[in-house]
Amino acid sequence: MTAGVPDDRDRLGAPIGVDGSLQRSASDVVDGAWDALRGVYDPELYLDVVSLGLVYDVRVEGGGLVVEMTMTTPGCPASQVLPEMARVAITDAVDGAVEVDVRVVWEPPWSPAMIDEDAAQALGFRAR
Repeated sequence: MTAGVPDDRDRLGAPIGVDGSLQRSASDVVDGAWDALRGVYDPELYLDVVSLGLVYDVRVEGGGLVVEMTMTTPGCPASQVLPEMARVAITDAVDGAVEVDVRVVWEPPWSPAMIDEDAAQALGFRAR
């Protein structure tokens, strides 16, 4: 980007229209949200929420983005901060172009089997 000349792409790589609106598909927004969530780390386990299997769904709904995620346990100390961290990460990644609604769900219940292989090994679980 040249000083004073706006870039013609947003941070997710989607073209920006002449009127400043984002010109990206729903799948690009969802993919960008997943990428942003890979940068949200559980403050106790020091692994990202996607690798831990805490994110169940990311979808476009009603003009906004809905994220369904869970916690490792209902009494998880990070249950207040992780959903907000997820919302902020996605909002920043899309430059506030869409509303982000992060919903904590408890079905299906989370289990260590939902952790990806690399994260499981980092936590000392045996390879599957």
